[in-house]
Amino acid sequence: MTAIKIMVGAVPHGKSGPLFLDVFCRGLIILCTALSVVLSSVAVCDGHWLLDGRHMFGLWYFCWVEEQQSSVLGSQSFKASSNCTRHLEEAGVDGLAVGLVACRFVITLAVVSAIFGLELLVMSQASEGKDSSRRWTLGTRLVLLAGLMAAGGVALFVILLGRFATLLGFTLTFWCQFTATVLFSINGMAARHIQHIEPLLHFSGHPDKLQKSGFL
Repeated sequence: MTAIKIMVGAVPHGKSGPLFLDVFCRGLIILCTALSVVLSSVAVCDGHWLLDGRHMFGLWYFCWVEEQQSSVLGSQSFKASSNCTRHLEEAGVDGLAVGLVACRFVITLAVVSAIFGLELLVMSQASEGKDSSRRWTLGTRLVLLAGLMAAGGVALFVILLGRFATLLGFTLTFWCQFTATVLFSINGMAARHIQHIEPLLHFSGHPDKLQKSGFL
């Protein structure tokens, strides 16, 4: 038994590895969550998500492009002008106005949830013990909730405008929202997984806890 204790006593020299990995993964999760919040905020504020010929469907406006003919010194030229309206029923799609209101409401709530979740994740790194664990857990749940709500909003938008939707028709801001939705879900699951494996990391670096827990 004495020989086992002497051999275990050399373990603390290698505990910096798991601790560094834990800090690095948590920092990466926080950074990616912050990036997701920025991408989703830009996508919601811009709102121009789908192009179909001369029509543009967005969270806030419906736009169409008109060509105006003008003559200058005997030559003719065409100039395109866009007209936008917030009366989404003019798009001629049943239930579009109500559906997009629900869509932007859910996605906006997702951004708010992600912001509060990000704040709790950051605050958890400035505290220790049970307070840190509780804040990280709550932040993880809020980020996962943001992922679910954002996915629901994107799915609702695609369902409403499914007959106009094409891969080339979706704009860059739509893909920003899609990327943010994926990152919300991945970061939330990663944060939850790290919290589950944290006891194993601490056990691997602290032999006293192994002995007290009955492993030695």
